[in-house]
Amino acid sequence: MSTLPDTAGPSAALLTDFSQCHVGITGRLKALAGLPALLEAAAQARQLAADSLTFFNEVIEEHHGSEENELFPAVIASAVRGEERDRVQALADRLVAEHRQIEAQWARLVPGLKEAAKGRDSTLAAAAVQTLVDAYLAHAAFEEREFLPLSQTILSRDNNHMAALAVALHMRHTVPAALARWGHRI
Repeated sequence: MSTLPDTAGPSAALLTDFSQCHVGITGRLKALAGLPALLEAAAQARQLAADSLTFFNEVIEEHHGSEENELFPAVIASAVRGEERDRVQALADRLVAEHRQIEAQWARLVPGLKEAAKGRDSTLAAAAVQTLVDAYLAHAAFEEREFLPLSQTILSRDNNHMAALAVALHMRHTVPAALARWGHRI
C-alpha cells in the first residue's frame, strides 16, 4: 500500500513504518466489513438449532407416536390373517425400530444443538447430522413406498376402519390440547 518513494535514510524508514501500519489497519477494517454477514449467519444458525429442537420434540416425536399407537395397530388389526398380517407386522416392527434408531441419533445431537441455539461453541458434527438426515430420508421413503400403500389397501376395504383411525388420531391430538387449555374446567 505504501506510496512512498523508495529512498534510504532514517526519515524514510520512519514514514515506511506509518505506511505499514496503514496496511495493517486497512486489512483489519476490511475483515471487519465482513463481520455483519458472519453475524447474520451465526444468528441464522442459532435460530435453526432452536427451531430444530422444537420441531423434533413437537412434531417428529408426535408423528412417531401417532404411527405407533394409532396407524400401525389399526392396519395390523384390519389386515387379513396370515401372510398379509405377517407382512404388515414385519413392516411395522421395522418402522418402529427405525424410529428408535432415529431418536437415538437425535439424542446424540441435542447437546450440540442446545449449545448452538445459545450461540455457544458447539461440538455438532456434520457427519452425525448427515447420518440422521440420511436415516430419516431412507425411513420416510421406505414407509411411503412400502407401508402406506399397503395401509391404504387394507384400511379402504372397510370405511369403518378408516373412520375409526381418523377418530383415534383426532382424539390423540384434540384431547391433550383441550386438557391443557381447559383442564381446570373439565
